[in-house]
Amino acid sequence: MSSVKSFIDFIAESPSAFHAVHTICYELETAGFTRLAEHEAYHLVPGGKYYVTRNRSAVIAFTIPEDGFTHFQIVASHSDSPCFKLKHTAEETAVGAFTRLNVERYGGMIMSTWLDRPLSIAGRVMVRTENGIRTELVDLDRDAALIPNMPIHFNREVNDGYKFNAQSDMLPLFGDAGAKGALTAELAKLCETEEKNILASDLFLYPRTPGSVWGAKGEYFSAPRIDDLECAYTSLRAFLAAKAQGHVNVFAVMDNEEVGSGSKQGADSTFLTDTLSRAAASLDVGESAFKAMLTSSFMVSADNAHAVHPNHPEKYDATNRCFMNGGVVIKHNANQKYTTDAVSCAIFETICKTAGVPVQHFANRSDILGGSTLGNIANAHASMNTVDIGLAQLAMHSSYETAGCADVAHMIAALTAFYNADIKTTADGSYVIE
Repeated sequence: MSSVKSFIDFIAESPSAFHAVHTICYELETAGFTRLAEHEAYHLVPGGKYYVTRNRSAVIAFTIPEDGFTHFQIVASHSDSPCFKLKHTAEETAVGAFTRLNVERYGGMIMSTWLDRPLSIAGRVMVRTENGIRTELVDLDRDAALIPNMPIHFNREVNDGYKFNAQSDMLPLFGDAGAKGALTAELAKLCETEEKNILASDLFLYPRTPGSVWGAKGEYFSAPRIDDLECAYTSLRAFLAAKAQGHVNVFAVMDNEEVGSGSKQGADSTFLTDTLSRAAASLDVGESAFKAMLTSSFMVSADNAHAVHPNHPEKYDATNRCFMNGGVVIKHNANQKYTTDAVSCAIFETICKTAGVPVQHFANRSDILGGSTLGNIANAHASMNTVDIGLAQLAMHSSYETAGCADVAHMIAALTAFYNADIKTTADGSYVIE
């Protein structure tokens, strides 16, 4: 239960991808990691612990063994979640009586779950200084806005499959007509600058409803952004608890998975390969040796899975379905939406079972298309054996999701065992786990 409460605290401290990475970086620095800068040369030493950020919304950390290494063992998750992003010019007057915020969808959220609940605003602001431009993380950290539903008297179809329009139905109310300009003023105050120095921003709405543990026996918890902060948090806890021997342990949290990963800080970028290759070069590993290390490496792509819904079990495959509190989920898809194959499944499940962690398997019904994740995208840049895993949850992409309390500890134990294991490639298709 302590792991769940700590995770809920982590969510509260991470209202945006920028804040999630900031929180992770604080944990890494507290654990003695040295921060690297991408625009500077790497100077690494055996036994060192390092991390680097890109865009301040993605982070990669790694630990180097004292006595050499033959490959990398990586856990990759993502920092972003579906939400609403404020447009560049966001404050507008509506019908002469209100100030509302002009927003657009980020990712594939369930829009109706954002209605009639207190919302706040967080993200980053670019501020002009005497010497240039600086980044400020901001969080209004108050009930600042709300997207009101239409009364059923004017929307009789709302319970019959109403199609919400992002531009007309989902704009949040921020204040009365006199509130226009108040957001910019509040941002300037948070950044300790004048309004004229606010140059640009990446700001997002987030729900203010705090996380809670519930159920007849306290077996479930609900919170915003469980997908995919649960995997980011549990992989961080495992990474910090493990000791790398014979391989470099790598902890990666990428951004923009919810919109296709196609950014400089996403899984479809060079961030992972740049970091690994530069680290290897700093340790006098040549290009050919580095490529050999990649081919014998192993990646865990960690992104949550769909638990069987109690009201709609017919939507799930009859034999490849998973449940909350049932353990780590290995995800399969014939069309490579998930990267799991027989090799990666066998290796990872062996590690889990040796550690005493329960394992479930998930595949979609053959007549229902599922989503994808970052594993296959990252694998196209850094090709290695990769398994897609997650934890079972309900209401994925809702503003308030639900998962199982026991599974937080399950994932930490599984990933700690993965980082502590040494997966050796002895031939193509032959492996030893030490």
